[in-house]
Amino acid sequence: MKHTDLQLNQYGIEQCLPGHYFGPATRDHYLLHYVLEGEGIFESGGHTYRLRRGQGFLICPDEISYYEADTSNPWHYCWLGFHGAQAESFLIQANLTSASPIFTYDKDDLLYRYMEQIIQSKNLNRSRDLRLTGLLYMLLSLLVESGTAEQATDKRENRKKQYVKQVIDFIEHNYASKISVSRIASMIGLDRSYLCSIFKANVHFSIQDYLILYRINKACELIEHSELSIGDISRSVGYDDPLLFSKIFKKTKGLSPRQFRSSLVKDLAPFVEK
Repeated sequence: MKHTDLQLNQYGIEQCLPGHYFGPATRDHYLLHYVLEGEGIFESGGHTYRLRRGQGFLICPDEISYYEADTSNPWHYCWLGFHGAQAESFLIQANLTSASPIFTYDKDDLLYRYMEQIIQSKNLNRSRDLRLTGLLYMLLSLLVESGTAEQATDKRENRKKQYVKQVIDFIEHNYASKISVSRIASMIGLDRSYLCSIFKANVHFSIQDYLILYRINKACELIEHSELSIGDISRSVGYDDPLLFSKIFKKTKGLSPRQFRSSLVKDLAPFVEK
């Protein structure tokens, strides 16, 4: 294991003055704050969180954040900053990300005791770095262990819904181009089969079927509201071959594009002035 897998780079403890604040600012490492007493607010990612004793917050690298002590009951907190190749992985295990930066640890005072030992390590000479790294691992293990299975499940489900939204957004912005399920999976960064199973479980269509349906519905709008030829409409919704387009259109709508256009004309006939 390399020394850079996980490394502590700052730590401290402070009783803040009323209204004391920091930011908005960014960091180049992870920074955890844990509230020992009092209250305050933390702002990140467009959200504002009010925190109290036993709660804490995570600041991720390059994320703009702001935090401020309450004016009547200012918080007393401890903090530690760290980085390393394994840092993100351990935080994810603790269900801590930039989208979900708040944690609660209030079942005992073990987290604070680890923080005390980190601060006291300044009295060590030869073993100081080793002690700090070991205590950091132990402290993170508390956060991993305190994350409930229910929280983990909820966050996994939220991630799945986010993947589905990414697929739908990609199709809506790229349906007129030559796109494939493999390209969509590559863009999102997931295995093709895994992404397909997530999408179908949430939308009840395969990605390919959803793409076809979206394109054909767009074609219906063009047929109804434009004078474009069937060939032009075919190319406008991602089909270079008008014959293939007509075949897929008829399979989806039960009518060919020309028949669909004719049916619209007939439906409007009673309203046309004679």
